[in-house]
Amino acid sequence: MKMPVVKYQRGDKVMGRWPGSNLYYEVKVLSFDTTSQLYTVIYKDGTELELKDQDIKSAAGFQTRSRSRSRSRSPGRRRSRSRSPARTTRRSSSRTAAAVAAAAITDSMPSSHRDSRLKDNLEVRLSPLQPTEATENNSNNKHEKQEEKQKEENNTANKVNEVEAEPEKNQGRYNLRRRKDDGAAKEVAVKQEQLEEEAKKAAAPAAALSTPLDFGGKIVSLMCLFLPAGAYFWLLFLPAWVLFLVLQINQGDPSLVNFPPPLPPLETLWDTQAFGFVLLWIVFQAVLYILPVGKLSDGMPLRSGERLKYRTNGFFAIAVSAVAVAVAVHQGVDLTYIHSHFLQLAVATFLISVLLSVYLYVRSRYAPTEKLALGGNSGNVVYDFFKGRELNPRIKDFDLKFFCEMRPGLIGWCLINFAMALAEMKKHGLDAPSNSMILVNIFQLLYVVDGLWNEEAILTTMDLMHDGFGFMLAFGDLVWVPFTYTMQAYYLVNHPNPLSLPAVTAILMLKLVGFYIFRKSNSEKNAFRRNPSDPNLSYLKSIPTATGKSLLVSGWWGVVRHPNYLGDLIMALAWSLPCGFSHLLPWYYMIYFIILLVHRDSRDMSECRRKYGSAWDEYCRTVRYRIIPRVY
Repeated sequence: MKMPVVKYQRGDKVMGRWPGSNLYYEVKVLSFDTTSQLYTVIYKDGTELELKDQDIKSAAGFQTRSRSRSRSRSPGRRRSRSRSPARTTRRSSSRTAAAVAAAAITDSMPSSHRDSRLKDNLEVRLSPLQPTEATENNSNNKHEKQEEKQKEENNTANKVNEVEAEPEKNQGRYNLRRRKDDGAAKEVAVKQEQLEEEAKKAAAPAAALSTPLDFGGKIVSLMCLFLPAGAYFWLLFLPAWVLFLVLQINQGDPSLVNFPPPLPPLETLWDTQAFGFVLLWIVFQAVLYILPVGKLSDGMPLRSGERLKYRTNGFFAIAVSAVAVAVAVHQGVDLTYIHSHFLQLAVATFLISVLLSVYLYVRSRYAPTEKLALGGNSGNVVYDFFKGRELNPRIKDFDLKFFCEMRPGLIGWCLINFAMALAEMKKHGLDAPSNSMILVNIFQLLYVVDGLWNEEAILTTMDLMHDGFGFMLAFGDLVWVPFTYTMQAYYLVNHPNPLSLPAVTAILMLKLVGFYIFRKSNSEKNAFRRNPSDPNLSYLKSIPTATGKSLLVSGWWGVVRHPNYLGDLIMALAWSLPCGFSHLLPWYYMIYFIILLVHRDSRDMSECRRKYGSAWDEYCRTVRYRIIPRVY
């Protein structure tokens, strides 16, 4: 694929247009993204923005045009300039891509080579095509030449302003010509192509990795150069960690002191029936997803301005799934199979997630550039496979990422919890699940049902808006969520923990407080993101930013910077308390969630500081309290 020409290099001081205006300010170039073809620049007030090529002008050319425009308004100077109409055109023109490339390459040469290169460099100018043809066709007619010059002089001011205000429309009206020898235009074109090719080669290393790599991506990429196994760390660690948790919690004494847990024979890891069960479950959820039931919701605007449509019928899906499970149990289906074959089910789901990830990566190689995610197109194959290259992979209207995010794993989480409750009753001969098991089931069911009831809110999250769909999300949605978030229910099957009525009441109140904070803060944020001018949100105060978005500094978001994280943490605490304090393993979700939020908070803070600049600093001064400790 042909790499775009990078006109401006890192560190160049240029003039950048302020979004939504025709005003230009001095900015410094930080990087160039080859995927989106956007320059990241920083203004003097610290604001960082991404600008298109046509919104940037070279500082030298910008000053020259400013002088030319001021002169065109002076009647006294207009006469003296009429002697050489071409001079106005040369002064009003900015440096071309070839000129910038030549300057960049020349600066990197030794002085001796630079001098000889400067001697050979062709002097070019911008001249309107129509006057050029008239001059060449009437070169022997002096009178017509003077008329052309007079016409050009009279329209000079208009042309200068036209070029300055509408560069895109005028690009096709100008060509590069040699000053003295108009017949050598072909030689100039060849020379220009050579300079552009050299500029591409020089800019390629700098632009290869234009987006920051998450999850240790930089370390992984560097290790890949020296140690091939380093790039596979996350791909190996995550499945190994799930296997460790499942084997550990299945022990009579799931203590971390008993490490490592005994490994079962390899042939016991695979079960064809378990694979068929997982496949049937995913197909069943896919059928519910494509049914013409529920609302068609608009996603957030993409870089192209397009808004994708999503079928948000998640609550319908979990309701139908509950009925189907109840009918299956009534017909004699033994759901305790899920508890006894938990390991085999996890292995089968892992295999499906790997096959899906391979399919996603292969199809992303043929996806248009505008459909790729900015964070998953680094050029490192393993990293891009893990993070995901394509932002919204779809099979016709079937959105793979949205489906996996909310359906098989999330509803499967509730199914596994219910199966664990049945397994507890069967193992201990109970007529009903224990209070601890009931609390865990109800708390986590409420969390999932709330998410599916407010399914439209996920369209404004980082996963849907920014992250590509690859192994990270496929494994997380299909394996990580249903087989690690169910650790509390699995633990209680073999390690019951009786709870008194006061303890049940206290834990229940804690859950309700966390859920209230979580739901109110998320609803407030999502409503403001979708329509900041909503009259129902007029009581909220915000800080405007250069991007056109505003930062909430009142309501729940004026109390702490991440009130939704606070509610989530309180709920996670309520999920773990029913398991008691005998072992650390049922507290795994609480520990993992704190680590996850620390990482997510770090990503949020650095991304917001880059996008909003000084407005973000003002926000941090206004909302001082943070749920997550500072990690950057």
